[in-house]
Amino acid sequence: MIYADYNGSAPLAEEVKEYITNRIISGPFANPNAIHYLGQKVKMAMENARSVCAKNLGATPRQIIFNSGSTEGINTVFHSIMHGQKSEGKGLMVISGIEHSAVIKTAKSYQCEGYDLEIIETLPNGVVDVEDLKKIISRNHKRVAVVAVMAANNETGVIQPFQEISQICKQSDIPYFCDTTQYIGKYPFNFEESGLDFAVVAGHKVGALTGTGILIAKRPTNLKTLIIGGGQENGLRGGTQNYLGNETLAVALDAITKNFHRLEAIKSKRIEFENKLKQAFPNIVIMGESAPRLASTTYVSYPGVHGQAVQIELEAQNIFVTTSSACSDNEPVTSRVLRSMNVSDEVGRGVVRISLGTCCSLDVYDEIFEALVKAYKKLGKIDSF
Repeated sequence: MIYADYNGSAPLAEEVKEYITNRIISGPFANPNAIHYLGQKVKMAMENARSVCAKNLGATPRQIIFNSGSTEGINTVFHSIMHGQKSEGKGLMVISGIEHSAVIKTAKSYQCEGYDLEIIETLPNGVVDVEDLKKIISRNHKRVAVVAVMAANNETGVIQPFQEISQICKQSDIPYFCDTTQYIGKYPFNFEESGLDFAVVAGHKVGALTGTGILIAKRPTNLKTLIIGGGQENGLRGGTQNYLGNETLAVALDAITKNFHRLEAIKSKRIEFENKLKQAFPNIVIMGESAPRLASTTYVSYPGVHGQAVQIELEAQNIFVTTSSACSDNEPVTSRVLRSMNVSDEVGRGVVRISLGTCCSLDVYDEIFEALVKAYKKLGKIDSF
């Protein structure tokens, strides 16, 4: 079996499997907020995990807020920033059109409450138009409450100029939320050096347990509690902590960091793979080909051949890919991200996303290439549209 949907969800890291097996056998198990010995021992392990996560992410332990994942982090950031802003004259949210649906829908929920929303244009290569962002800020400087532009797109793998955007926002004193879900774990990341105000981590994207995550906040005291409870996470996130899951975050981030030396080799193999595809099928299109991309992501289309048909053919060969993000994989239409890039339906409906992890063998690219060639030759004889 070849699993090539790491952008959707990474399998549990081998280090996490080993850790959680030993942890379940050895214990202890207790409420980390209890003052008895076992509770304090569990809390100590969780706080150690927080420190390990902070070290790997270039943050301080206090800036690390454990939660259930990126969607909760996104909601917490918007909840913290938007409430009360309209009365102060800052009722405008500025986001890119390629954001994950969690950001888009959260912003639109505030739009329904009377806040304004502007979408930054996207260039044909999948990179957000920084000049358009500057124009929006210039026109609405005193009204902008937040800017949200992701670090790397989940479909195309295109890396956004998030550090440049952080400087633009800093100059205008505008909070900048960057959805780093797809970037963290695939490239080295240092929160302090990035200049971001907020970033997020989803455990299932980095090989930790599903339902775990981190919100990184430059100034945690500026956050408003979204989940009210017993005052956990310094009063910022109520509910008894998922301490076992939080510990796996530390293990997974540690393991991934040790694999970053493989990034150049993965990137080279991906480029070789894409070049072979273009030689075999000159009319195929690689999304975001001219832009900086995640080392292990290829988003390819054979115009006229439906992407879901290709997906089914590959699955028959025990190779698992997707046609877009998991949130829209069931919709046989051109994705919102590709529409933002002005990709035609003929191309957009043919896409297949191949995404690997830093731990994967490079040889899988050769097997995927052979499978794609077989699928394209078979399906290319059929007019899909």
